[in-house]
Amino acid sequence: MKTFGDVRALDGVDLDVPEGTVLGLLGPNGAGKTTTVRVLTTLLRPDSGRAVVAGVDVLKHPNEVRRSIGLSGQFAAVDEYLTGRENLHMVGRLYQMSGRAAKARAAELLERFGLADAADRPAKTYSGGMRRRLDLAAALVVSPPVMFMDEPTTGLDPRNRQALWEVIQELVAGGTTLLLTTQYLEEADHLAHEICVVDHGRVIARGTSDQLKARTGGERVEVVVHRPDEIAAGREVLAAFGRSGAVTVEEHTRRLTVPVTGGAKLLAEVIRELDARGVEIDDIGLRRPTLDDVFISLTGHAAEQKDAPDAPDAAGATAASRKDPLK
Repeated sequence: MKTFGDVRALDGVDLDVPEGTVLGLLGPNGAGKTTTVRVLTTLLRPDSGRAVVAGVDVLKHPNEVRRSIGLSGQFAAVDEYLTGRENLHMVGRLYQMSGRAAKARAAELLERFGLADAADRPAKTYSGGMRRRLDLAAALVVSPPVMFMDEPTTGLDPRNRQALWEVIQELVAGGTTLLLTTQYLEEADHLAHEICVVDHGRVIARGTSDQLKARTGGERVEVVVHRPDEIAAGREVLAAFGRSGAVTVEEHTRRLTVPVTGGAKLLAEVIRELDARGVEIDDIGLRRPTLDDVFISLTGHAAEQKDAPDAPDAAGATAASRKDPLK
């Protein structure tokens, strides 16, 4: 548990992350994501509760925990007066790497994160996205067994976001355990073995992406008719196949949606019936719920693009090894 004044920020969030997996931590602003990370990385002391990382008690042995983890926070933490190469070399030396090893690792990471051409420029000349990449590279200098990434791809363009996803997948394939907070639901869908949704300092749902999507309901058929005057006929057809008959219509896009059961076989029947009624369609598909749908159904609104940096954001924590490096 953790309180900030009258606000109960941490209210019993329990996490366990098996070794070599990714746990995606999702939640609205102020839900507890960043505070969870701060507790588990020894940056914030909870009022009560227990946290264990890689088998080490966070409260009793914080220095030992720090030797086993890497952290990339929400905001780039680089020395802007040092070059990119010097920033990474410094981190390596602080981790007691030899000068030669630190230099080699810096060169490797600069290349991997697309910063080689700017390696010898002061970081203050970097764009925001470049600083973010440099910060992420710094977190990976020592290839720690446990990584914490707090919204790591915020500010990255799609190409660099994809590159970071590939780096994360390589790390996890090599045995690294990762706690990832993100507001990009596609990111959690793509990377996380399991997803935990927190709100008001509590875990409100947990499971794989498919399990969470199943909680929000089944499939739906979406049809875009060719002309506005075909909407009425399209609605009649979809109502006959829908679970409840309730067809959602977006007049301006000519899109009709209805929840269904039956999968691809039913979709083929819908297409035949639309054709029989002479309804011309521009698009048709069988859609499954997305993580956006899950998020809205669980929290009441869509995910924001950015979490409040240090607000009374809620989370309590337990984190461990098994093989549960975080528990």
